Amino acid sequence: MNLLEDLEFRGLVYQVTDREGLAGRLQNGPLTLYNGFDPTADSLTIGNLVTILLLRRFQLAGHRAIALAGGGTGLIGDPGGKSEERQLNAAETVEAWTEKIKGELARFLDFAGPNPALLVNNFEWLGPLKAIELLREVGKHVPVPYMLAKESVASRLEAGISFAEFSYMILQAYDFLRLNQLHGCELQTGGSDQWGNITAGVDLIRRASGSKVYGLTCPLVTKADGGKFGKTESGTVWLDPAKTTPYQFYQFWINAEDQKVVDYLKVFTFLGREELLELAEVTRAQPEKRQAQRRLAEEVTNLVHGSAATRRAEKISRALFYGEVGALAADEIEEGFGDVPSHALAGEEAVLVDLLVEAGVCSSKRQAREDLGRGAIYLNGERCTEADKVLRRAEGLHGKYHIIRRGKNKYYLIR
Repeated sequence: MNLLEDLEFRGLVYQVTDREGLAGRLQNGPLTLYNGFDPTADSLTIGNLVTILLLRRFQLAGHRAIALAGGGTGLIGDPGGKSEERQLNAAETVEAWTEKIKGELARFLDFAGPNPALLVNNFEWLGPLKAIELLREVGKHVPVPYMLAKESVASRLEAGISFAEFSYMILQAYDFLRLNQLHGCELQTGGSDQWGNITAGVDLIRRASGSKVYGLTCPLVTKADGGKFGKTESGTVWLDPAKTTPYQFYQFWINAEDQKVVDYLKVFTFLGREELLELAEVTRAQPEKRQAQRRLAEEVTNLVHGSAATRRAEKISRALFYGEVGALAADEIEEGFGDVPSHALAGEEAVLVDLLVEAGVCSSKRQAREDLGRGAIYLNGERCTEADKVLRRAEGLHGKYHIIRRGKNKYYLIR
């Protein structure tokens, strides 16, 4: 398959301004494309990873990729279908977030090889831009009815939209124009929620210079129930290991639903068509093996956090699954149990039945004794049935942890 056919096979093409025209252009040799990433937080998420890897696919196919950090547009905010106005962040905050995002983008694209990617910040041209200059060079080429018809704007007209957010489309269109002028950029990519902004840029370039350029969007990735992808009980799944640990990241993928796991493999990995089809068949015929989930977790965690972090996440995952928590190092316990209920031991020791209630493992001493009696309580990986057992701080794992498990998978950390 050629690149465009491969993207379609992976479900990465939702809208294209001119599918046949783009296919022909790709056959004629390398082109330059870009994708923008606004700094709305101090890290990107796995939702952003879709278009980051899209840039990487184009780069691996010989095209020149530009990753744009939106230090300028991030000061305004994309209406993006939101029902209310975005909170404007301080310039210093946006600048700091932009630098962090630039660092994350650099982990996925090759900026030093024979076909180096380019990393730019649109504040370079939007910051010095004067109002009269913007109105003359851009505003005169953008019809107001055209802007009002865009879904990102139209959906906000009744609820209210500020002139700042209304103008965001013009700023993004100007980004495309500048990159076209400076680097010969012919293609802008993005999520499907960016379609209005992308087509505004395509139209601006046509009106301003007569040049032919293209826009392509990916579908927004969702869960099996149609809910937002990348959201868990503990929050968003981030690319920054300080916000989402590699173990938590690995667990997100290992818990992928059977109905969606092959779709995720197509979008978030570089596995070939043959292996993807094999994994799809195994998932259909023997879903209990969860072979596709393990492959997905391994591939994506390795891509984002590296092989050492992946092996560590796999070790923690195995230890928790089989109850072999005693094999974990102290820092692995911290990582693996970072989001489970924890309780600080007040003194040097405590009677287990009392501690089970204090730590919230059991609702009462009666419940604690019943759970112990029927073998539902595990202490540091070993089944415990002694209600009068005394837990001592010094006897804990690494001299500072006791790990309690109730039932199959409810863990509690005693520090």
